[in-house]
Amino acid sequence: MRLLTAILIAALSVGGVASAKPPLREVAEIDDALMHVAIADAIRKSCDSINARLIRAYSELNRLKSIARDLGYTDDEVEAYVTSKAEKARMKDKAEQFLQANGVRPDDIPALCRFGQEQIQAQTLIGQLLR
Repeated sequence: MRLLTAILIAALSVGGVASAKPPLREVAEIDDALMHVAIADAIRKSCDSINARLIRAYSELNRLKSIARDLGYTDDEVEAYVTSKAEKARMKDKAEQFLQANGVRPDDIPALCRFGQEQIQAQTLIGQLLR
């Protein structure tokens, strides 16, 4: 009986650990797509010749929110993730690293605008959010 109880407790403990949700920043599909949205937003704010496709951007944000809900995150958890000052700072650093890895210094506006045009031509997620 004690052995059965110990096995049951161990099984429940493992099940609880396995079902725990990671922080949203660790869900790559959401975090990476949100970074692309942030980069597109920075490009449209910096480049007079590039505009946002706002409906597409809102659709993408709603898609990400739906994925988070499907993974078991509440609206409050999603809201806390996207409004957190610490997460915003982390996302800014992540976006800057992404841009630098693509040969763009974030403070080089002409290079940022060229990158935006390239993204539009390549129809990447960033480019799909811009016109």
